[in-house]
Amino acid sequence: MNFSIKIKFAAVLTLISSNAFSQKIEGFVTNSKIIPLSGAQVSLTGTSFTTLTTENGYFSFATELLEKNNGTLLIEKKGYQAQETALDDASTEVLAIVLHEEQQLIEVVISSRRRIEKIQNVPIPITLISGKQAEEAGAFNVNRLKELVPSVQLYSSNPRNTSINIRGLGSTFGLTNDGIDPGVGFYVDGVYFARAAATTLDFLDVDRIEVLRGPQGTLFGKNTTAGTFNVVTRKPSFKSRANFEVSYGNYGFLQAKSSVTGALTKTIAGRLSFSGTQRDGLIENVKTGKAVNDLNNLGVRGQILFTPKENLEIILSADYTRQRPDGYAQIVAGFAPTQRPAYRQFNEIITDLNYTLPSKNAFDRKIDHDTPWRSGQDLGGIALNIENKVGNATLTATTAWRFWNWDPSNDRDFTGLPVLQLSQATSKHQQWTQELRYAGEINTKLSGILGLFFIGQDLKTDPYHIEESGAAQWRFSQNSTSLLWQTPGLLDGYGIKTKSTLNTFSSAIFGQLDWEITSKLHILPGLRYNYDAKKVDYSRATYGGLQTNDPALIALKKSVYNDQAFTTDVEDTNFSGNLTLSYQFSENIHTFATFAKSYKPVGINLGGLPTKNGLPILELATIKPEEVTHYEIGIKSSPFENAIINLTAFNTEITNYQTQIQSAELGVNRGYLANAEKVRVRGVELETNIAANKSLKFNGAVSYNDGVYQSFKNAPLSIEETGASQPFKDISGSSLPGISKWSATLGGDLSKEGTLFANQGKLFLALDSYYRSTFSSSATPSKYLVVDGYAIINGRIGFRTAEGLSFFIWGRNLLNKNYYEQLLPAAGNSGQYAAVLGDQRTYGLTVKYSL
Repeated sequence: MNFSIKIKFAAVLTLISSNAFSQKIEGFVTNSKIIPLSGAQVSLTGTSFTTLTTENGYFSFATELLEKNNGTLLIEKKGYQAQETALDDASTEVLAIVLHEEQQLIEVVISSRRRIEKIQNVPIPITLISGKQAEEAGAFNVNRLKELVPSVQLYSSNPRNTSINIRGLGSTFGLTNDGIDPGVGFYVDGVYFARAAATTLDFLDVDRIEVLRGPQGTLFGKNTTAGTFNVVTRKPSFKSRANFEVSYGNYGFLQAKSSVTGALTKTIAGRLSFSGTQRDGLIENVKTGKAVNDLNNLGVRGQILFTPKENLEIILSADYTRQRPDGYAQIVAGFAPTQRPAYRQFNEIITDLNYTLPSKNAFDRKIDHDTPWRSGQDLGGIALNIENKVGNATLTATTAWRFWNWDPSNDRDFTGLPVLQLSQATSKHQQWTQELRYAGEINTKLSGILGLFFIGQDLKTDPYHIEESGAAQWRFSQNSTSLLWQTPGLLDGYGIKTKSTLNTFSSAIFGQLDWEITSKLHILPGLRYNYDAKKVDYSRATYGGLQTNDPALIALKKSVYNDQAFTTDVEDTNFSGNLTLSYQFSENIHTFATFAKSYKPVGINLGGLPTKNGLPILELATIKPEEVTHYEIGIKSSPFENAIINLTAFNTEITNYQTQIQSAELGVNRGYLANAEKVRVRGVELETNIAANKSLKFNGAVSYNDGVYQSFKNAPLSIEETGASQPFKDISGSSLPGISKWSATLGGDLSKEGTLFANQGKLFLALDSYYRSTFSSSATPSKYLVVDGYAIINGRIGFRTAEGLSFFIWGRNLLNKNYYEQLLPAAGNSGQYAAVLGDQRTYGLTVKYSL
């Protein structure tokens, strides 16, 4: 019996066993050798409807989903070229679909617009990184992912103090202030993660990461002004599968990952994923003889899929991550002469204290810190996602609760001197989110999304944030030649305990339409209404130090730390939206133009307020919301077979830009927030993917980004201007921090089919490189806080299979380039500044087995 007869015979049995009068679009998927392919994804393009083939390659769709009379099925499976099959209103034949083994470029599909569609047809600049691509490149978290997407910037001096930006916008540069919202959204399976620390987590069983650039307030629940990371994990499958992976490398690197999935009943499937990462430290503490800045991460995720009936899918998921690194230590990279008197310069201070740095070269990677570095955090949550496909639409409800517990210790003077003995901002955070969304077709010419979103957050100190001085603090804080500063024990053990609570609530209604004017011209209007409320209760009190009734000594102590308290309760509403025109010149050329108005909610200072004449500047307790005006044009093209070239140009202007200011006052922990009157960021982005033949592929991306303060008339002084008569200056026309004008990636993959240990697969050699030019590492430009441009090269060579045994040898920073990721001034600003170092050369072996 030939295969076509087998298909029709099986189909007849299927129809008889169900309802002879119910019509379905159904078929079988095989490879070129007519072997059934199970687990192939079959999607109805332009909708969110998708299914997987069974063990004998069978799939089916109800014809009631095809009210437009015509439709297109998109069939995909890892290791095979995607294929489209057109349908008509009379499709009752059983379809026989053959997928050919992957040879050249794969047609990538995404779900960012809440429907299945090719990424090249979406009028949004999007970069997609597959889970496989991220794994092979060693990008097991967002910090490494930035090396594959040049428009992304991530800065992290520890998980709490993590800033993730797209096109240089999104988060304030520097240390984190909890009182403002991020401008870059981070979603995992539709759940918004409010804490930036989540981006430091190891990826768990990721299927793909979609990076959307530009304001995204009408597609996602949380309003974001700069872009969105949409992380999609692998779903439970009714077919039993398992993956096991282990990696070994230098510096004691050990990483293990695994996932298992399969049917629990006829309607219930499960998936369990695990990741563990360990690595020895990369920096030597010569005082303790111990290496610091190690890795110690564990993560687990469990999912239950319940399909009680056709077109209804319920997924319950839970995840937990535990991180206990001995890090993130920073190293003194240099010191700037300030405008303070000579006795207040860093070099003279440490000379008076008979102290010498363990090295004046940060890349010797030596410290002598006397306060331990600790960055313990626990994150996790539970989510329930319900998708009900009704007619030509999908109703989705996503309910989630998450927590974050943070237990740090830092040496914020970056030396072995007892200056800042303690710096511990222990915190607890909880959030709950609810999103309700309708996405689908309204009629043959109109489709859209309508959603409601709610988020509540509670952040509190646990129980206090503590900052405490040591015996050498007097010399760093000394602001006169009075001998009273030398009073024994004056500041030893003197510090502040801060107790604060932050309660926020946001709600929004959002939507976007896709109106097909002609088959080539689409208009996509979007609108959003947002409500935000924030309430802060902040109180800090001094303690310790020399117990005295001498008013002069008390005044000296209060000049270092003082009591401070304030409460703030603010509400804000805002309308925002966008309008996109999309035009398809041909099958291979899609263009779009977008205008968007967006905003970032009102901000609240939650790290202490700077003082004037000894009193806190209360008007800085709240800062104005950002107002964003954004223009963008782009073209997505396939100029010739097996080539993709996409080009985007954008211009973004922000009024009342929320920026982070590093204060010279010790009591202003992590800096304070302020508004710059106006900033502008504009640039051009080019992305290419080319398959020269079935064995050789190239990918590359270039980003030009120019960000300036158009108006910032009351900016803080740079580190070298500390001590000037005027504490503020006009820096209009200066560059924004954290933005390289040029950044780029370039990679290639050479492969050849082969057999190893009876496994069919490919031998491969891959290289990728990442470059970024010079950028400012300070809110106010400083010639000392400039990070030089750098380039790094990564590579891997090995054998890979879709199923079975794969292995490869990998190396990162192969040329062992020394580079800074960030520079930041020390607390109190005596002129010294520290560096977050890029990792030196690392290498290792990864072995993976899939079944």
